[in-house]
Amino acid sequence: MTIRVVLADDQALIRAGFRVLLETAEDLEVVGEAADGLEAIELLHATAADVVLMDIRMPRMDGLEAIRRITADESLAGVKVLVLTTFEVDEYVFEALRVGASGFLGKGVDPADLVAAVRVVAAGDALLSPAATRRLIERFLAQPTPLAAAAGTTVGLPLPGLTGREREIVALVAEGITNEEIAQQLVLSPLTVKTHVNRAMTKLDLRDRAQLVVAAYQSGLVRVGPHRTT
Repeated sequence: MTIRVVLADDQALIRAGFRVLLETAEDLEVVGEAADGLEAIELLHATAADVVLMDIRMPRMDGLEAIRRITADESLAGVKVLVLTTFEVDEYVFEALRVGASGFLGKGVDPADLVAAVRVVAAGDALLSPAATRRLIERFLAQPTPLAAAAGTTVGLPLPGLTGREREIVALVAEGITNEEIAQQLVLSPLTVKTHVNRAMTKLDLRDRAQLVVAAYQSGLVRVGPHRTT
């Protein structure tokens, strides 16, 4: 199956470079380029794209507002947003993940990693750079957000709306473990793991795995530090 990609960046040279890199992969197709958020949204409606690579700082409509509109538009529910950023960890990246982006990449990413990232996000997984994940979680924990309330941060059992098995799997997701690895560890099928993950996201009203990771930390299901507990 071909993954259809839209590129959104106000610099034509950057878009051209990413197009060349992505189209080296037989399963990826760049179906449109946008110079700002409004153009990106129009292209997503016109092309039925699966993934949009979104710059944050753009004229007319920036990437953050575009992501908000994409996640609020039911007709674009299947679109995954992968943020492109010059600085890996900054306020814009945190806000992009908060409003629905599935992950982020630095603009200096290696070609092979860029292709792999698009595939990961298109498959419904979160893409959080290992170098930034800890700081990302600590930042979310330091600033109460609507996601904290959705995550069920109450005294007592973490994420009380979930079953014991769902909490177990969410804790492993928060450790950065893939569905396949979780399946091996728990002696389950990958499909069963994916079902539990999807049910957990539905119960917590979360868009994707990136937000599920944050919910696991905010609720206390998983803790930051060398001796994390679940």
